[in-house]
Amino acid sequence: MNPIDDLFARFRSLKRKAFIPFLSAGDPDLAFTREVLAALPAAGADLIEVGFPFSDPIADGPVIQASYTRALRNRLKLADLLDAVRSETSAPQWVTPTVGMASYSLIFKKGVPAFLDAATAAGLSGAVVPDLPVEEADELAKVCCDRDFKLILLVTPTTEPVRMERIVKACGGFVYVVSVVGITGGQAAVTEQVAKVTARLRGMTPLPLCVGFGVSKPEQVRALKDHCDGVIVGSPLVRHFEGATTPDGRVQAKANIVATVRELSEALR
Repeated sequence: MNPIDDLFARFRSLKRKAFIPFLSAGDPDLAFTREVLAALPAAGADLIEVGFPFSDPIADGPVIQASYTRALRNRLKLADLLDAVRSETSAPQWVTPTVGMASYSLIFKKGVPAFLDAATAAGLSGAVVPDLPVEEADELAKVCCDRDFKLILLVTPTTEPVRMERIVKACGGFVYVVSVVGITGGQAAVTEQVAKVTARLRGMTPLPLCVGFGVSKPEQVRALKDHCDGVIVGSPLVRHFEGATTPDGRVQAKANIVATVRELSEALR
C-alpha cells in the first residue's frame, strides 16, 4: 500500500486528522533542508510536502516565492534536491509519507517516467502539481496510477462542480483543497467557504481532503479540522528560512520552524 493511503486509513480509524507542513527545498542550502526535514516528524508532522523551487510559481505568495528565488540563485539542481530528500527518507527510522510540490514544467522537462523513477527513488510517495490543468492531466494520471505514485491536484472555491469531478477522478492520495481565492500567505482561511467545498467533494470522492492556503494560526487549524482530513501549512514555516544564513541564524530558524509545527499540529489534535 502507498504510504499516503496507509496513513489516512489509519487516521480515519483513529478519527485523527493529518498535519502537513510544507518546506521549500534549497533555501538557504540543501544541508538546511535535510536538517529541517529530519526534525519535522518529531515536531508533529504526519505527512511532509517538499516544494521544488521554480522560477515562475503559479499560486505561491511572496514568502514562498522569495524562498524559491534564494534557492535558485544558488543554482539548485533537481537531482541534488532529490538526493537530499533521499538522504533523510532512506533512514531506517523514517516512516513519514513525503510528497513533492513540483511545477509540471519540471516533470515535463525531465520526462514523466524519468521523473517518477527519480521521485520514487528519493522516497516520495506522490506529487502535488499545482499548474497542471485537469484537461491535460490524463497521461500523467495514468502513469502515476500504474506506479501507485499519487498525483495530487488542487480544487479551489471557484472550481465548477463538473470540473471538480474531473479533478478528483485524476487525483490519488488526497485532494488538495484551496481554502481561499488567491495565493498562499497570510489570508485568513474562510471556514464557511471551506465547509461548502468539502461537503460537495465528499459526495464525489472517498479520497481524503486536505486544506491549505492561508492557514497560519492555531485557531484557524481548530476551525478547519471538522471539515477536512488534513491541514497543510507553508508560509508561516518558510518565512523563517530567510534568517538561516548564519550559524546562529540556522539554529534559531530551525527552532522556530519546529516550534510552529508543534503548536499547529497540537491544535489539530
